[in-house]
Amino acid sequence: MSEERFGEFVLVRRYGDGHVAELALDRPKAMNAVSTEMARSIAGACAALGADRDVRVVVVTSTHERAFCVGADLKERNSFSDADLVRQRPVARGAYTGVLELPVPTVAAVHGFALGGGFELALSCDVIVADPTAVVGLPEVSVGVIPGGGGTQLLPRRVGAARAAELIFTARRVEAPEARELGLVDVLVEEGRDREEALALGARMAANSPVGLRAAKKALRLGFGMDLRAGLEVEDAAWRSVAFSGDRAEGVAAFNEKRKPQWPGE
Repeated sequence: MSEERFGEFVLVRRYGDGHVAELALDRPKAMNAVSTEMARSIAGACAALGADRDVRVVVVTSTHERAFCVGADLKERNSFSDADLVRQRPVARGAYTGVLELPVPTVAAVHGFALGGGFELALSCDVIVADPTAVVGLPEVSVGVIPGGGGTQLLPRRVGAARAAELIFTARRVEAPEARELGLVDVLVEEGRDREEALALGARMAANSPVGLRAAKKALRLGFGMDLRAGLEVEDAAWRSVAFSGDRAEGVAAFNEKRKPQWPGE
């Protein structure tokens, strides 16, 4: 395992051959509240991971025992002038879009509080693994704003427009069992095992073709919301991008030779 810090509050670990990377939110004194500095670090870490062709899966975790992330740093925001808030907005957006636009599969490991921007970081991932301590929600309207890290767009894509409206307009917090029932999280594991299980899931994903993983994610993200005919064209373009790749040739050969594939990654 190797470790690399991005600023003071983000730690990236790469495991084994580097195919699984862990992006750990590491601002424990503030329960991972996302400050301007932390937002820059998240964006920087995502840019580095997205450009690293060895990385096949990113798992987003927290080093805090009782929280994944409690959202924006409201103490910092309280000191902002209107001009400060305008200047900070693209920095904040960069953190959420950094996770959302990672070209490889992403898994969030959630325990404790994942509220506001914290839940939006999880929603930006492809799969959310949670333990029974998880409490999720988008409470922004209760402090006079709206979910601004993708929540108004990502949540209805998960649970439908009406359910998303109810959750956002009431600003209510949802505990783990209901969150799983509603589809706010995808996998519910034993208490304290969210990180371990998310990393294990990431490792299972990373065993597959890196070319295939990136192309499949692109097709899923671009095609969602399109009409079926347009979505199938997106899928066909993604298929063409992998059909003549070294990974496809190796995958077929390994299957026929009954051996584990050695992906060239191209």
